This record gives sequence, C-alpha cells and structure tokens, in this order.
Amino acid sequence: MDMSTTYLNLNLRTPLVASASPLSYELDDIKRLEDSGISAIVLHSLFEEQLVQDSLELHYHLSAHTESYAEALNYFPEPSEFELGPDGYLEHIRQAKEAVDIPIIASLNGYTSGGWIDFAKKMESAGADAIEMNIYDVPTDSNLTSSEMEEEFLEILREVKAAVKIPVALKLSPFFTNLSNMAKRFSDLGADALVLFNRFYQPDFDLEHLEVRPHILLSTPHDLRLPLRWIAILYGKVQCDLAATGGIHKSTDAIKALMAGANVTMLCSVLLREGIEYVKVLEQGMRDWLVEHEYESVRQMIGSMSQKNCPNPHEYERAQYMRALHSIHLHH
Repeated sequence: MDMSTTYLNLNLRTPLVASASPLSYELDDIKRLEDSGISAIVLHSLFEEQLVQDSLELHYHLSAHTESYAEALNYFPEPSEFELGPDGYLEHIRQAKEAVDIPIIASLNGYTSGGWIDFAKKMESAGADAIEMNIYDVPTDSNLTSSEMEEEFLEILREVKAAVKIPVALKLSPFFTNLSNMAKRFSDLGADALVLFNRFYQPDFDLEHLEVRPHILLSTPHDLRLPLRWIAILYGKVQCDLAATGGIHKSTDAIKALMAGANVTMLCSVLLREGIEYVKVLEQGMRDWLVEHEYESVRQMIGSMSQKNCPNPHEYERAQYMRALHSIHLHH
C-alpha cells in the first residue's frame, strides 16, 4: 500500500503530520513522534511578542498601567511562560534537524510584518525545511476595514516569500468575509500551502477573582466539519497544497480530509489525549480501510469527494442547509 503524499514540496511517507503543539518542545518527544511514524513535524510557534527586542522590554509593555487595567494583563502570557526565546528557537530547529530524518517545519505566530521577515531568514538558515505562518489576529479596531486587514496579511506573505527560498504555508482562520477569494489571492501570491483552520482560543471569566483567563479546549471530531467543507470547496481552485487541522481523531477522519482534497492531515489534540504512540493506530487504521476498499494509494483518493468532483456541487453550499433542516423535521 502506497501511503505517500507530497506537501510543501516535501515527499512524505504518510499524510500524518504533527501540528504545532507542546509535543515539539522536547527533543525526546520529537524523536518519539518520528519513531511512531509521523511523517513531518510543525514545531510549536514562535510568537511575534517574543521578537520584541528583549524580554525586559516585552515585560514592560505587558505590565505597564497594571494598577489601572489589571484585568487586561490576563490576555497575555508572562515572559517566563514563553517556552523558547528567539535564539533558543533557532537552536531548537538545529537540534531537531540533527535528531530526526523527517522534515521539520518552523512556525511563526503573529499579525504584523515586524520582525517576521528577518526571523524567517534565520529559520531558513537554522535548517527548517519550511515555514508555517500562523496569522493570529482578532481585530477589535472598529475603524479597521476588512480590506485593510486583508491587504496587511497579503503584504506579510509577499515579504516573507521574497525573503526565503524554502516553502511557506499559511495557517488561516475561517473568518474572512470571502474565504474563497482570500485563499485564491494567497495562492496567487505564492503561498505553497494553506492550513485550514487556525483555532482562536477564547478567554473565559473567573467570577471569583474577577479576572479574564485563557481557556484552552482540545478539539473534538465535530471540529473536522469546517475544514472538511472548505478544503472540498477549495480543492482544484487554488494552486497550493491544502492541509486539514482540527478534529482529526480517527483514521476515518484523516481519510475524509484526504478525500476532500487535503494533502496532509495535522494531528494535535488526539496525540495529547491518547499519547504519541497513537500515530501507529491511526496509520494502521488508514491502511486497513484502504485495503478493504481496494485503494492502491493515498494519492488515488485525494480530492475524490471535493466539490470539483461532486456530482452535485451545490451539496457544499445552501443545499446542505436545506437538507439538514429537512432531516431534522423527518426525525421528529
């Protein structure tokens, strides 16, 4: 059975890729991921805040006016909570490349051009096989238009692509006014892959201490529905690769994502829940399904259930809504 695929111009043994997570903090876990059969690893993100000159200046900006706006500080981690600073991150890339034979994809998390350009070059020099740009921004400025924000994102991609030769993936949120248009613009500008989707972690209120606290929830299989739909819609309409992330917990989840049109499926929550070795279970489950349904390779099924190849393309649009409502009515 040929389980191989390509992603970011990289030849991968299987479509199972470890997405950015705490599982890439330690070299021992990176080695365990490779031993368990993962085909590539996206390192945990280096945050734009970590590129602000030095930790003392960062601490000043995060703690200024604490007496007046103490609750606002809970949106940001303390400098000590950042796992690696910029120099440590580069060294981590070098050590990871020496420790394993599978591709290592660096990850930048931010929302302005800032230090991204220079650091993207440094990531390339440190040996990263590719870069995943994680544009994480929740716009709260009511004077900022969607077109202005989109142009800024496009400019970030344009500058990073001009600065490095290694492939660049863009991890997107689903909250664009017209996601299809933005995906095409990113692709036309040279994005080598789109990762769908970035999950924004929502804050919660601590009623006892009257504080705003971060609240991280691991994904569930239901979270796959959104990337599944959009990958199926975008397949064949953009020239870049597509990666599914969020909600992949079973081998059949990975198969669905591939049939929608994904080149790879990203794993995070399932490995945090079940352990790194669960990669083997997922891979074997995929192999068994492919044999049972008489597929000869993974590539044979990629995009087979996309909107492009669907007998009724409207099933991915309003017709789905109508059918869902009708099915609820019938069951009652």
